[in-house]
Parts: sequence; C-alpha cells; structure tokens
Amino acid sequence: MSTTIDKAFEALYASDDGSLDTAASLLAADPGTDAELARRGEEFVRTLWTRGWQPADLVRMARRDLADEHVRLVSDLIRTETAGYGRLPHRWQAQIDALDDSAARPTDRFSRATTVLELYRLLVRLPRLDAVGPVPGETLPPAAAGEPRMLTRIRALLAKAEATGYPEEAEALTAKAQELMARHSLDEATLAAGAPTPETPGAIRIGVEPPYEQAKAILLDAVATANHCRAVWNETYGFSTVVGFEADLDPVELLYTSLLVQGTAAMTRAEAEQRAGGRKRTKSFRQSFLLAYANRLGARLAATSRRVAAEAPTLLPALASREVAVTTRTDELFPETRTTRVRAAWDEAGWTHGASAADRAGLHPNRPHLP
Repeated sequence: MSTTIDKAFEALYASDDGSLDTAASLLAADPGTDAELARRGEEFVRTLWTRGWQPADLVRMARRDLADEHVRLVSDLIRTETAGYGRLPHRWQAQIDALDDSAARPTDRFSRATTVLELYRLLVRLPRLDAVGPVPGETLPPAAAGEPRMLTRIRALLAKAEATGYPEEAEALTAKAQELMARHSLDEATLAAGAPTPETPGAIRIGVEPPYEQAKAILLDAVATANHCRAVWNETYGFSTVVGFEADLDPVELLYTSLLVQGTAAMTRAEAEQRAGGRKRTKSFRQSFLLAYANRLGARLAATSRRVAAEAPTLLPALASREVAVTTRTDELFPETRTTRVRAAWDEAGWTHGASAADRAGLHPNRPHLP
C-alpha cells in the first residue's frame, strides 16, 4: 500500500500530466490505498499550517488554479484535520464555517484519484508564507467571550447598508459604521495611553481576487490606512496582509467587504444606465469605475479619521505611537515590499461614475459630498 502511494506520489513532483495519469491508474487499481491517501492529505494540510497558510488561503488557491471538485476535497481535508484540536486560533473557525461543500465528488476511482493527485501536487508546491498568527496545536491566548459589542454594531450597520435599495440610507449607515470604527480606535489609544500594555500589532490575510484585483487592493489599502493599519498586497497568491492592532483588524475587513459589495452594485447600475443610453461598456469601464471608487473613498476615509482624531488632540501622540508600531511591524514582516504601477485601460465614463459612487457612499453624515 505505502509502496503504491509512494510510487504514485512521484508524479507530484513531475512536470508532465502523463505521469499524473499513470499515478492515478495505480491508485485506482488499489482500493487499499484510500485511507492512507486521505491521511497523507491531512499531513500535507498540517504542514502548510506550520508554513503560514490558513484554511481560506488553501481554498483560494484551489479555486483559482483547479476546479470545484478540488475545492470540495481540500475543504474535506481541512475539516477533518482541524476537528482534532480542542480550540482553534482566532478567526479560523469562521474560515472553516465558510468552506464550500456543494461540489459533486468524482464517481469513478480513476477520476477521484486524479483529483486527489492534482490537489496534492498544488499543496506540496506552495511556498512558505509569513505567519499572521498561531497555528493549531500551539498555545493560544484566552478566548474572548463572544464578539465585541462595537464589532456587532458595525456588522449590523454595514449589512443594512448593503441590503437597502435607497442610496441615502446606505450613505447614512456606512457613515455611522466608519464613525464607530474611528471612535473605537480612539478609545483603544486612550486605554493604551493611560495604561500601556505589552500588546503588539498583529495581522490578518484578506482575499483580493480577480477580476479587477488591483482596484480591490487599492480599496483595501485605503480602508486599512484610514483605520491605522497597513496593507501589503500579494498579487501572486491573491491576498493582502493587513497589519494593525487587534481591535482595528476585524473592522477593517468588515468595512472593506461592505464597500466592495456596495461598489460592485453601483457599478452594475452604472453599466445598466450606459447600456440603456445605447453605449456599450467594456472591461475598461469596470476597471476605471473601481479605480476611481477606491481612489475617492481613500480620500474620504482619511478625512473622516482626521476629523474624529481632531476631537481629542491630546491623544494624537498616542495615535502616532501606535501607527509607528504598525509600520515597524509591517517592515519586519515584509522587508522587501515595492510599489506597483496601476495597470488599467482608461475609460472616462467609468472613472466619472466610480467617483460619483464613492461620493454617494457617504462617510460624513452631514457632508454628503466632497468639495
């Protein structure tokens, strides 16, 4: 059995698909390998935890490079491997709860063996990533009792903003959510100034996937920067790492996700208007729309943060100190970051509509538009 698997696994490191077909035939002809094959898959997944990967990262790679059946298989492996731990790191359970199990499994043995080998070939070739938190099996900090009330309020406000069909209501709800985020960050700085703690900045990974991933990365960077965090985009593997103090990380992810949903909906409406006017719009329209949307929102988010911070000028040194700590931690994690040029076909109508949509996102309740 092990000999059959070891021989089949030679194909994981070969460059041709013919070797994979031969290996799949070996496994299909030997039903006694099934249990060991699954165990080996769990080992691959466990090794990747120690190499900096998390459940959402593995699913993202399988979805990007392979097919639905591979996503289902890696999801099964993740569930099985993580089920044996008494407690998982913060945010892992949410990633596991989001795993997709809707894809059908291959019915014949050869097809299933092929799927397994294709997935394992992907897993063994993934590089080491910078760790953004503890891995299962390590000593974990005490678990928090439920979600912070502030985060629950932000989540509810943004859900309503996404669901409403009235732009003015979405404006007010999103504005209130950003206000809460800015004030919460200020509260954290107040606590740190009054009773310094050994807390250091942490990090989370947020998927930034095609299409229009560059515009999405710019939007996430704007949200992160306005909320005292830093975002570093990894284009190759489809995510950004957001570095910041723990209290700021989840709100940044929530706001980014909501603004992306709202921006995509606004882009769809703008395209419909263009088509109704007899003007066909293309990929360049959508790229320009989202780039303008991200650019404009960045300015508005930053203005909101400055306005809230100005209400407590005595805390500016504490905020500055925390931002220095975030920058230092970012430089430690990513000593070789570089800027990248925006690559997008230009469409003036798309840019204009995107900027208007950003204005309508309304982050200042009493100032619906920028000067």
